[in-house]
Amino acid sequence: MERLVSIKNASGLHARPAGMFVKKAAEFKATVEVIAKGKTVNAKSIMGIMSLGLAKGDELTISAKGEDEETAVNTLVELIESGFGE
Repeated sequence: MERLVSIKNASGLHARPAGMFVKKAAEFKATVEVIAKGKTVNAKSIMGIMSLGLAKGDELTISAKGEDEETAVNTLVELIESGFGE
């Protein structure tokens, strides 16, 4: 399952929201990946997420495969759309 989402928070996916994202992704059994800027990274890897350098307005695709893939994708999209409380 995949969904496209845009970064909403002004400072982009810097250390704190990236950490929140990775921590949330790690709660799921599914394999979760983020696809952006022509790269695919493991959503459970802080270094992978940070390496994308995502800023406000950038689009990314969240992709998951596994038993809880739908919940994983929807939860992570909601987290991004919430702006990480910033």
